Amino acid sequence: MKVIKKIEEGLKNSMSYPEYRKLIKDLLEKNQSTTKDAGEAYVEYSILGYRRMLRWEKRFKLDSAQEEAIKEFDQNLIWLVISEGWCGDAAHALPIINKLAEANEKINLRIVLREENLELMDAFLTNGGRSIPKLIAFDPEKKMVMGTWGPRPEPAQKIFLEAKEKEIAFDIYEKDLQMWYNKDKGQTISEEVLQMLNIEISEEKTV
Repeated sequence: MKVIKKIEEGLKNSMSYPEYRKLIKDLLEKNQSTTKDAGEAYVEYSILGYRRMLRWEKRFKLDSAQEEAIKEFDQNLIWLVISEGWCGDAAHALPIINKLAEANEKINLRIVLREENLELMDAFLTNGGRSIPKLIAFDPEKKMVMGTWGPRPEPAQKIFLEAKEKEIAFDIYEKDLQMWYNKDKGQTISEEVLQMLNIEISEEKTV
């Protein structure tokens, strides 16, 4: 129950996807990031992230099979995502997650900032780290966590872990990650989120 209380507390401070995007934009106009006093580098990451979000909003479209599958999902859920405006992986993932949520009125996407919700973050660590974005699928009626996703799709996570193991510099492996995201075009994120909810995509629908 402690985890549920942390989720419910986080929801009180949560925002919609448009509100999240506007927050990033407004802060950038003040030369700031979502993490207070984080420094100029975080502002630069936020600028890149904001541009990527806008690009994915225009370019990404659910394929017909994915769209039909998510529309058939019949359960009221809150998708609570822990994020920050400077996070590169979040910039790629959130527009995709938002498109999925928009396709089903039973899914309510809400976003919270990690640095303002560390207790919640610490309940959903990845390999002991506060990795973001983290999507928590929460059933508010049953008060149950139905699944989680994040911080990045499995192939991208493999790139990250291999780079970490080999002690490859961030600016080098970050380029590899961006190349993978651009090539994948959001498909793996949408597939993995659907799998998280045990939503099956009919092979017949993909034809």
